[in-house]
Amino acid sequence: MLVCSCNYITEKEIRDTITEFLDEDCWQLIVPVKVYHAMEKRGRCCGCFPNVVDIIVSTTQAYHAARQTDGDKVVDFMERLKRFQEEQKSEIIERRNRVNRSA
Repeated sequence: MLVCSCNYITEKEIRDTITEFLDEDCWQLIVPVKVYHAMEKRGRCCGCFPNVVDIIVSTTQAYHAARQTDGDKVVDFMERLKRFQEEQKSEIIERRNRVNRSA
């Protein structure tokens, strides 16, 4: 499935990049910019970033489930990711509101 039409990036490419990061350090915080940088791409319109965050979360959950990681550690990590995702969504909404008010 095509996730980013600006850069023609598929969901599989994103999942593969995330898995590479998790293989290096399974507890690192992975954000869309880090994924795009690793693929030597850059966010253009950044409209796909919320979907990329969802892919990061689901890939990370599947990664830890497949490796039977200690549940307490996974829950804490996933909560951090969810908080980050909510913060990003709030910032996007706030930016949109500012643009609409100034227009």
